[in-house]
Amino acid sequence: MSGMLLRLVCTAAVAAGTVLAPVPATAAPDPAGSGERSVARLLTRLQTLYREAEKATETYNATEERLTKQRAETRRLDLALARARTSLHDSRGAAGRLARQQYQSLTALSPYLRLLLARDPQGALDQGQVIGRLARQRATTVGRLTGEAEKADALARRARQALDVQARLTERRGKERDEVRRRLHDVEELLASLTAEELAALAELERAEVDEAQQALVASGALSGSRPPTEAGERAVRYAVEQLGKPYEWGAEGPGTYDCSGLTSQAWGEAGAPIPRTSQEQWARLERVPLRELRPGDLVVYFPEATHVALYLGGGMVVQAPRPGARIKVSPVAANPVLGAVRPDPDGKPLRGYVPPELPDGATEGSDEGYAAATAPAAADRSRPPR
Repeated sequence: MSGMLLRLVCTAAVAAGTVLAPVPATAAPDPAGSGERSVARLLTRLQTLYREAEKATETYNATEERLTKQRAETRRLDLALARARTSLHDSRGAAGRLARQQYQSLTALSPYLRLLLARDPQGALDQGQVIGRLARQRATTVGRLTGEAEKADALARRARQALDVQARLTERRGKERDEVRRRLHDVEELLASLTAEELAALAELERAEVDEAQQALVASGALSGSRPPTEAGERAVRYAVEQLGKPYEWGAEGPGTYDCSGLTSQAWGEAGAPIPRTSQEQWARLERVPLRELRPGDLVVYFPEATHVALYLGGGMVVQAPRPGARIKVSPVAANPVLGAVRPDPDGKPLRGYVPPELPDGATEGSDEGYAAATAPAAADRSRPPR
């Protein structure tokens, strides 16, 4: 399916309120009898490779997020286990001291005979009360000791399990990191095989497709109306605009580089309303809104698998970190096939007055797909370790 056809199918589905089905990632065949590579086919192939790379990146990001939380849980359990073992050691010492005190206070005579034979009956009674109090303290201490031993054993099991989960996530992250690198290598290989004329033709075809898709989206009425953001939404927009021109880097969350969901999650984090890290979690967990009700700060999610996301700027435009090889820029909403939109602050009150931030020169320049001729084919920094 060509990039244009894919966009139009997605646009129609969004306008109709339907759920998109995954689109097969296949390239269109060369025209019959053509000995040269079709530009349309090259564009479709390149879009497919970038889409697969970004899908792998979001999978990696999700595992990295889980691993971060798992490390925190492992540390928490380790600290709780250390405290439980210290308390258990103290309770054992207290139990030993009570046992010695009670042993030293016991005689061979029963409390009744001691009372009868005592020269000081009141003293014998007091001694018996002391012995009884010691016995009760010992019973309490033994009970606490048993409970703390059980707690320490349970925490030890949970700590071992948490460490095992952490090890599995670390292994999975390594495999997913390698998968991202493999996908990006496929992109670099294709870019390296293109001539300057092919790159120029690809850029021109992409611009034409984006323009046509944006016109179709506007004509559908999906972008009708203009709404002001909330206070948090305005802060998120201004943060995103301040990042314009910074490079895309997979797995990055700023401040120097970002991937798509790294930009949106950091923008809303700076606005005081933290949201999930990945585009797929943002789509799954945030409140969904129709495109016709978009307000600045909302997130536009792309592709059937929700593998790309951008922040709505207003006026039918978004701020996005497009792809490896590109920089953060302002793009039309329809720069990629739209899945839908979500709102991080559904309960926020829209501002009465809103002045959009001023955009710097060149904010809309560059490729929305991340393979402009100026940056291909050495756009991705293969020497930089993954974050």
